[in-house]
Amino acid sequence: MSLARVLRGRVLRPAADRPEIVDAADVVIEIAADGRIDTVRPPRAGDPAESMPGCVWLPGFVDAHLHFPQTRMVGTASGPLLDWLHRTTFPEEARFREPGLAAAVAARFCTALARHGTTSAAIYSSSDPTATDLLFRALADSGLRGLAGLVLMDRDAPEALCVPVGPAMEASARLHAAWHGHDGGRLRFVVTPRFGLSCTPALLRAAGRFADDHGLLVQTHISENRAEIAATAAVFPGSADYLSVYADHGLLGARTLLAHAIHFSGADWDRVAAVGARVAHCPDSNFFLGSGCMDLSAAQSRGVRVGIGTDVGAGRSFSVPRCAALGYDASLVVGAPQGPAALLWHATRGGALALGLDGEVGCVDAGYAADLVAWPLPPEGDPGSAVEHVLFRFDAPPPAAVLVQGRLVAGALPG
Repeated sequence: MSLARVLRGRVLRPAADRPEIVDAADVVIEIAADGRIDTVRPPRAGDPAESMPGCVWLPGFVDAHLHFPQTRMVGTASGPLLDWLHRTTFPEEARFREPGLAAAVAARFCTALARHGTTSAAIYSSSDPTATDLLFRALADSGLRGLAGLVLMDRDAPEALCVPVGPAMEASARLHAAWHGHDGGRLRFVVTPRFGLSCTPALLRAAGRFADDHGLLVQTHISENRAEIAATAAVFPGSADYLSVYADHGLLGARTLLAHAIHFSGADWDRVAAVGARVAHCPDSNFFLGSGCMDLSAAQSRGVRVGIGTDVGAGRSFSVPRCAALGYDASLVVGAPQGPAALLWHATRGGALALGLDGEVGCVDAGYAADLVAWPLPPEGDPGSAVEHVLFRFDAPPPAAVLVQGRLVAGALPG
């Protein structure tokens, strides 16, 4: 056996299939040359000393929903949602037709992800094919794991952002051919209709066919804002409800990742569970735009796969654990409190399941990719568990080390 790296220390180990985390005080992680974890075992004589004293190892964070061309918009508010899109977001995204800007922001975007311990992310690009290609190039260079897509939109937006069905699907085909499966699957192409309001029925149908033909994940928005829901119903009078808009156009199924899902009824959740769709929970942006609070317990009780999304730039930080902490606040608002361990699980393993990375990431176990974060803990003796320190210490220092497939992408390792 050829080992590329051996780590030792305290480890938070998420369960593979339920929202639980085991705090292991001292274990050894052996990483094979292919970047996968070979063995996780108790220490024995001759093992190296603790790799990162004062830190706890855990799986890299998974961001289930964020927008690359909104990187420079973090902290800008002109909500609610539809007003914010037209006043702030669309003008900024239109600037990404300039390749120099797109390339510079793509590099900045990837640096921000790695610096906050995010090792996998589901990313919306702009509607510009060149900007999307530049995003993939930056992700390839960064070493991060990225699932990204050209944003599909052909109406209800500035002309600079609207791309007709034919050119949009031709660009999607080129990007898919160039990037899907890159570096052993580290990069993947995702079919990304922005939401029903920005897409004609013809574009939605074409997106659904393309996803089916290639077995691709679909990501889009749903039920974020009541005005958005009403406007969607008005432009799709033949569909029974918002979920039906996607179902009627071949976009609702087991490979669908729905962002927000705030204003879902019990019947909506039942339907999502029945088809096996996944959800990105975005509590920070939901608070910031005044959209409401998703009931995470409604998804959990039905076995729906849920990840945490920062939703940058309506989200105010690239930090997935900080966003998960706001999920704690949201759970109190809806009267269905979540424990810290469950929220941290959704920020790691739960996100992996939501992105279809089931056998790849989110666990510190043999066979999984060595996507790991060394998270600094406060001095020994401070109150609180390691899970609470990771989740709730907003002023904690950045991760000391971030690995993807066993390779360092941020921070440093001793020696």
